[in-house]
Amino acid sequence: MTRKQKRLTVIAGGVGFILAAVLLVMFAFSQSIAYFYMPGDLAKAELAPGTRIRLGGLVAEGSVVRSEGSQVRFTVTDGHDTVPVRYVGILPDLFREGQGVVTEGAFDATHAFVADSVLAKHDETYMPKEVADGLKKSGVWNDGKGATQ
Repeated sequence: MTRKQKRLTVIAGGVGFILAAVLLVMFAFSQSIAYFYMPGDLAKAELAPGTRIRLGGLVAEGSVVRSEGSQVRFTVTDGHDTVPVRYVGILPDLFREGQGVVTEGAFDATHAFVADSVLAKHDETYMPKEVADGLKKSGVWNDGKGATQ
């Protein structure tokens, strides 16, 4: 093997190694991606049970029900559609009815949304852009003044 052939072999091996690493990283990210949806978007989406998503909107007025222990049931709305949510855990201090919320979890076999994390947002300054834009588009949010009735 000549010196040139050895050099090409080392370069080809390095490129192959880098390509394999990039493919493994891309595969790992594709397994952990949680797509963002508003309640109105879920009617159009066909999600299999167990698919991880982020669900954003406002906590519907009068929908928070605290059960025994740390289990909470509430409804996320975008002004037109609603999605009931089950969550077991400690809720953020800013969580309350009429405020923005982003939940992450999956639908179970009974089509109930089971959240494993809840993020409460007090206004659009800290709310994810997708949630604020979706709420403004549906007429529920008025330039950071909260929910309209």
